[in-house]
Amino acid sequence: MATWNTRGLRGSTLEDLINLTIEQYREKHLALIQKIPTPITPIKIDKDSRHITLAYFDQKSTIDYLGNVQGIPVCFDAKECAEDTFPLQNVHQHQMDFMEEFERQDGLAFFLIAYTTRHEYYYMPYREMKVFWDRMKAGGRKSFRFDELDFRHFINQGRKPTLPILEAIQKDLEERE
Repeated sequence: MATWNTRGLRGSTLEDLINLTIEQYREKHLALIQKIPTPITPIKIDKDSRHITLAYFDQKSTIDYLGNVQGIPVCFDAKECAEDTFPLQNVHQHQMDFMEEFERQDGLAFFLIAYTTRHEYYYMPYREMKVFWDRMKAGGRKSFRFDELDFRHFINQGRKPTLPILEAIQKDLEERE
């Protein structure tokens, strides 16, 4: 079983941004998306702060978020990358399997990737990740480079304190038609 040992809140900046965004969407009745918690079993708890300091994962987590956007089922995973090369080891087979099945049921699956040093956000449809995944499985690169990404899928945050995920979803839907 995988063990979790606190190393700070890795990835929390992107998740905080997404959580703020989906809360605003919920308040405006535009979408209902929830963060899916990863089930853990605590092993060590700090007696003073009552924080979990060591735990193990009960099961493999599939995706980070699941919901519905104006009648369209959506699921997505949030990833952060500090370099221009995204290691595919950050994506797991069970996540790819879940997203493939989700899309087979007419859902929309994607990844939101934050390139932290560039301050860029990228909406990657499952079908795009699958191209990189299949290349790796065929013996190719175990990563993809920033310059391989489709410029149309970068998210323009502007000065907003949120991430315009609905705009990215709309572009994705238009490409599928």
